[in-house]
Amino acid sequence: MNAKIEHTDVGAYALGLLEEPDRRAFEAHLSGCPSCTAELSGLSGVAGALSGLGPVEDAEPRQDDAEIIDLLRRRGAAARRTRRGTFVIGIAAAVTLVATGVTIGGAMAGGQGGSGAVAGSHAGAHEAGPAQEFYEAGAPVAGSGADGVTGGLVVEGKSWGTHAALKLAGVRGPLRCELIAVAKNGERRVMTGWAVPAEGYGVPGSSNPALYMHGGSPFMPAEIDRFEVNTTSGKTLLTVDI
Repeated sequence: MNAKIEHTDVGAYALGLLEEPDRRAFEAHLSGCPSCTAELSGLSGVAGALSGLGPVEDAEPRQDDAEIIDLLRRRGAAARRTRRGTFVIGIAAAVTLVATGVTIGGAMAGGQGGSGAVAGSHAGAHEAGPAQEFYEAGAPVAGSGADGVTGGLVVEGKSWGTHAALKLAGVRGPLRCELIAVAKNGERRVMTGWAVPAEGYGVPGSSNPALYMHGGSPFMPAEIDRFEVNTTSGKTLLTVDI
């Protein structure tokens, strides 16, 4: 990771699996990457499950557990070298299961694309992921959509900027989309991105009633005029005024 910081090292960092040089490099990257910061916040459930336990390397695991953890570390290093983007999240879930004996991987199973594997989930296809849980627990602001698209946002201020969770439905694929924060001064920042499959979300024939994504922006909430869901070809699918 010294040559190029991997966004997908969020899970490994959260569980203390990175080597010291990689850990320092990732922390430097984290200070300027709102998407990774938002993902790290989304892993709070993992941190909660591990509360009361020391770091993996300081624990005294059984012989079998120690061998499993060592194997996961070596496979994680190989994954970063070959840029297997989502493997690190699998490591995070697996190590948590070994260390705590609780099943929390289901919350990650619905992950797809966007700012990281835990960033999004298909409503109805899996257990609710962090984005859906945050959205449903908040106070959504409905957006104005085009061509039958519906959706909304839940927004919260952070010390580093703004965290937002998006619900999107009524959209047909295949498309590539981005959630964009538009500041009052006109500056635009991409918060997260994803691909819409051919069957779409919340349309006739689709098995997925809605898509949930979350992302981060360095703008503070008071600096933001609106949020947009745009295709990479430039079409605006949804606008949410704040």
